[in-house]
Amino acid sequence: MRFLTSALVCAGLALPTIPAMAQPAAVPAPGPQQTPPADTWPAPLAAQPTEDERIDSLLGELKRERDSDKAAVIARRLWGAWNDSGSPTVNLLVKWADDAAKAKRNAAAFDFLDQAAVLEPDSVSVWTKRAVLNHEIGNDKRSMSDLNRVLVREPRHFGALAMMAEILEGSEKTEAALKAWQRYLEIYPADRDAQKKAADLSEKLAGSRA
Repeated sequence: MRFLTSALVCAGLALPTIPAMAQPAAVPAPGPQQTPPADTWPAPLAAQPTEDERIDSLLGELKRERDSDKAAVIARRLWGAWNDSGSPTVNLLVKWADDAAKAKRNAAAFDFLDQAAVLEPDSVSVWTKRAVLNHEIGNDKRSMSDLNRVLVREPRHFGALAMMAEILEGSEKTEAALKAWQRYLEIYPADRDAQKKAADLSEKLAGSRA
Protein backbone atom coordinates (compact mmCIF):
# COMPACT_ATOMS: atom_id res chain seq x y z
CA MET A 1 0.00 0.00 0.00
CA ARG A 2 2.88 2.42 0.78
CA PHE A 3 4.41 1.64 -2.62
CA LEU A 4 1.11 2.38 -4.38
CA THR A 5 0.66 5.67 -2.48
CA SER A 6 4.21 6.83 -3.33
CA ALA A 7 3.67 5.97 -6.97
CA LEU A 8 0.46 7.97 -7.13
CA VAL A 9 2.13 10.98 -5.47
CA CYS A 10 5.01 10.82 -7.93
CA ALA A 11 2.53 10.71 -10.81
CA GLY A 12 0.79 13.85 -9.53
CA LEU A 13 -2.25 11.90 -8.44
CA ALA A 14 -2.05 12.47 -4.74
CA LEU A 15 -4.85 10.81 -2.82
CA PRO A 16 -7.37 13.13 -1.21
CA THR A 17 -7.03 13.58 2.48
CA ILE A 18 -9.53 11.43 4.36
CA PRO A 19 -10.97 13.16 7.38
CA ALA A 20 -10.31 11.44 10.65
CA MET A 21 -13.25 9.36 11.86
CA ALA A 22 -14.71 10.09 15.22
CA GLN A 23 -13.63 7.62 17.84
CA PRO A 24 -16.50 5.52 19.27
CA ALA A 25 -17.47 6.20 22.82
CA ALA A 26 -15.78 3.94 25.30
CA VAL A 27 -17.90 0.97 26.30
CA PRO A 28 -18.07 0.64 30.06
CA ALA A 29 -16.48 -2.52 31.41
CA PRO A 30 -19.04 -5.15 32.41
CA GLY A 31 -19.69 -5.58 36.07
CA PRO A 32 -19.12 -8.84 37.88
CA GLN A 33 -21.17 -11.69 36.36
CA GLN A 34 -24.01 -12.80 38.57
CA THR A 35 -24.87 -16.48 38.99
CA PRO A 36 -28.55 -17.14 38.20
CA PRO A 37 -30.67 -18.59 40.99
CA ALA A 38 -30.46 -22.36 41.33
CA ASP A 39 -34.15 -22.80 40.51
CA THR A 40 -33.55 -21.32 37.04
CA TRP A 41 -30.77 -23.74 36.12
CA PRO A 42 -31.65 -26.21 33.33
CA ALA A 43 -32.62 -29.62 34.62
CA PRO A 44 -29.97 -32.31 34.07
CA LEU A 45 -30.73 -34.88 31.38
CA ALA A 46 -32.39 -37.98 32.80
CA ALA A 47 -30.27 -41.12 32.67
CA GLN A 48 -31.39 -43.59 30.02
CA PRO A 49 -32.83 -46.82 31.48
CA THR A 50 -30.69 -49.93 31.23
CA GLU A 51 -31.90 -52.92 29.22
CA ASP A 52 -32.83 -54.74 32.45
CA GLU A 53 -34.82 -51.73 33.61
CA ARG A 54 -36.61 -51.55 30.26
CA ILE A 55 -37.52 -55.23 30.46
CA ASP A 56 -38.77 -54.79 34.04
CA SER A 57 -40.92 -51.88 32.90
CA LEU A 58 -42.38 -53.85 29.97
CA LEU A 59 -43.13 -56.83 32.19
CA GLY A 60 -44.92 -54.51 34.60
CA GLU A 61 -47.02 -53.15 31.74
CA LEU A 62 -47.76 -56.67 30.51
CA LYS A 63 -48.97 -57.78 33.93
CA ARG A 64 -51.30 -54.77 34.26
CA GLU A 65 -52.67 -54.81 30.71
CA ARG A 66 -56.06 -56.48 30.30
CA ASP A 67 -56.62 -55.76 26.61
CA SER A 68 -55.33 -58.78 24.68
CA ASP A 69 -54.32 -56.81 21.58
CA LYS A 70 -52.39 -54.19 23.55
CA ALA A 71 -50.79 -56.92 25.64
CA ALA A 72 -49.66 -58.70 22.47
CA VAL A 73 -47.82 -55.56 21.38
CA ILE A 74 -46.01 -55.42 24.72
CA ALA A 75 -45.20 -59.12 24.46
CA ARG A 76 -43.62 -58.61 21.04
CA ARG A 77 -41.47 -55.81 22.44
CA LEU A 78 -40.32 -58.13 25.20
CA TRP A 79 -39.44 -60.82 22.69
CA GLY A 80 -37.40 -58.25 20.81
CA ALA A 81 -35.54 -57.30 23.98
CA TRP A 82 -34.90 -60.91 24.98
CA ASN A 83 -33.71 -61.85 21.50
CA ASP A 84 -31.05 -59.15 21.62
CA SER A 85 -28.11 -60.53 23.57
CA GLY A 86 -26.38 -57.16 23.58
CA SER A 87 -23.47 -58.67 21.67
CA PRO A 88 -23.37 -58.26 17.86
CA THR A 89 -21.22 -61.39 17.62
CA VAL A 90 -23.66 -63.51 19.62
CA ASN A 91 -26.63 -62.12 17.71
CA LEU A 92 -24.90 -63.09 14.46
CA LEU A 93 -24.16 -66.60 15.72
CA VAL A 94 -27.81 -67.03 16.73
CA LYS A 95 -28.91 -65.84 13.28
CA TRP A 96 -26.57 -68.34 11.65
CA ALA A 97 -28.03 -71.03 13.90
CA ASP A 98 -31.55 -70.07 12.77
CA ASP A 99 -30.51 -70.22 9.13
CA ALA A 100 -28.81 -73.58 9.62
CA ALA A 101 -31.86 -75.01 11.42
CA LYS A 102 -34.16 -73.87 8.60
CA ALA A 103 -31.86 -75.67 6.16
CA LYS A 104 -32.04 -78.80 8.38
CA ARG A 105 -28.33 -78.49 9.20
CA ASN A 106 -28.94 -79.16 12.86
CA ALA A 107 -25.35 -80.04 13.75
CA ALA A 108 -24.17 -76.68 12.42
CA ALA A 109 -27.01 -74.92 14.25
CA PHE A 110 -26.00 -76.47 17.57
CA ASP A 111 -22.36 -75.60 16.90
CA PHE A 112 -23.24 -71.93 16.39
CA LEU A 113 -25.37 -71.91 19.55
CA ASP A 114 -22.61 -73.58 21.56
CA GLN A 115 -20.19 -70.86 20.46
CA ALA A 116 -22.75 -68.20 21.41
CA ALA A 117 -23.26 -69.79 24.84
CA VAL A 118 -19.52 -69.67 25.51
CA LEU A 119 -19.43 -65.96 24.68
CA GLU A 120 -22.65 -65.01 26.50
CA PRO A 121 -23.64 -67.79 28.92
CA ASP A 122 -26.36 -65.63 30.51
CA SER A 123 -28.10 -64.76 27.24
CA VAL A 124 -31.67 -66.08 27.38
CA SER A 125 -31.93 -65.93 23.59
CA VAL A 126 -29.22 -68.57 23.16
CA TRP A 127 -30.81 -71.06 25.56
CA THR A 128 -34.28 -70.41 24.17
CA LYS A 129 -33.06 -71.18 20.65
CA ARG A 130 -31.39 -74.36 21.89
CA ALA A 131 -34.60 -75.42 23.62
CA VAL A 132 -36.61 -74.90 20.44
CA LEU A 133 -34.11 -76.80 18.31
CA ASN A 134 -33.91 -79.70 20.75
CA HIS A 135 -37.71 -79.89 20.86
CA GLU A 136 -37.94 -79.89 17.07
CA ILE A 137 -35.61 -82.88 16.79
CA GLY A 138 -37.53 -84.72 19.51
CA ASN A 139 -35.06 -84.34 22.36
CA ASP A 140 -37.43 -82.96 24.96
CA LYS A 141 -35.17 -83.90 27.87
CA ARG A 142 -32.48 -81.54 26.62
CA SER A 143 -35.10 -79.01 25.66
CA MET A 144 -36.40 -78.93 29.23
CA SER A 145 -32.84 -78.53 30.50
CA ASP A 146 -32.37 -75.53 28.20
CA LEU A 147 -35.70 -74.04 29.30
CA ASN A 148 -34.67 -74.36 32.93
CA ARG A 149 -31.51 -72.42 32.09
CA VAL A 150 -33.68 -69.69 30.59
CA LEU A 151 -35.90 -69.52 33.67
CA VAL A 152 -32.93 -69.41 36.04
CA ARG A 153 -31.78 -66.30 34.20
CA GLU A 154 -35.24 -64.79 33.70
CA PRO A 155 -38.06 -66.43 35.73
CA ARG A 156 -40.62 -64.22 33.95
CA HIS A 157 -39.78 -65.50 30.48
CA PHE A 158 -43.33 -66.41 29.45
CA GLY A 159 -42.12 -67.96 26.19
CA ALA A 160 -40.04 -70.51 28.07
CA LEU A 161 -42.96 -71.25 30.39
CA ALA A 162 -45.33 -71.78 27.45
CA MET A 163 -42.95 -74.18 25.76
CA MET A 164 -42.38 -76.02 29.01
CA ALA A 165 -46.14 -76.35 29.50
CA GLU A 166 -46.56 -77.79 25.99
CA ILE A 167 -43.80 -80.35 26.54
CA LEU A 168 -45.22 -81.37 29.91
CA GLU A 169 -48.71 -81.73 28.48
CA GLY A 170 -47.35 -83.83 25.62
CA SER A 171 -45.72 -86.07 28.22
CA GLU A 172 -49.08 -86.51 29.99
CA LYS A 173 -47.85 -84.51 32.98
CA THR A 174 -51.08 -82.59 33.16
CA GLU A 175 -50.74 -81.15 36.64
CA ALA A 176 -47.21 -79.86 35.99
CA ALA A 177 -48.36 -78.42 32.66
CA LEU A 178 -51.22 -76.60 34.39
CA LYS A 179 -48.82 -75.10 36.93
CA ALA A 180 -46.62 -73.86 34.11
CA TRP A 181 -49.59 -72.19 32.42
CA GLN A 182 -50.65 -70.65 35.72
CA ARG A 183 -47.18 -69.19 36.16
CA TYR A 184 -47.40 -67.93 32.60
CA LEU A 185 -50.71 -66.18 33.27
CA GLU A 186 -49.30 -64.47 36.34
CA ILE A 187 -46.89 -62.75 33.95
CA TYR A 188 -49.10 -62.42 30.86
CA PRO A 189 -52.71 -62.49 32.14
CA ALA A 190 -54.34 -61.13 28.96
CA ASP A 191 -53.28 -64.05 26.74
CA ARG A 192 -56.59 -65.66 25.78
CA ASP A 193 -54.99 -68.77 24.29
CA ALA A 194 -53.14 -69.41 27.53
CA GLN A 195 -56.34 -68.80 29.51
CA LYS A 196 -58.10 -71.48 27.45
CA LYS A 197 -55.25 -73.96 27.76
CA ALA A 198 -55.18 -73.51 31.53
CA ALA A 199 -58.96 -73.88 31.74
CA ASP A 200 -58.92 -77.04 29.60
CA LEU A 201 -56.18 -78.63 31.69
CA SER A 202 -57.99 -77.69 34.89
CA GLU A 203 -61.16 -79.39 33.63
CA LYS A 204 -59.16 -82.42 32.56
CA LEU A 205 -57.65 -82.74 36.01
CA ALA A 206 -61.01 -82.25 37.69
CA GLY A 207 -62.51 -84.99 35.51
CA SER A 208 -59.71 -87.41 36.27
CA ARG A 209 -60.20 -86.89 39.99
CA ALA A 210 -63.97 -87.27 39.93
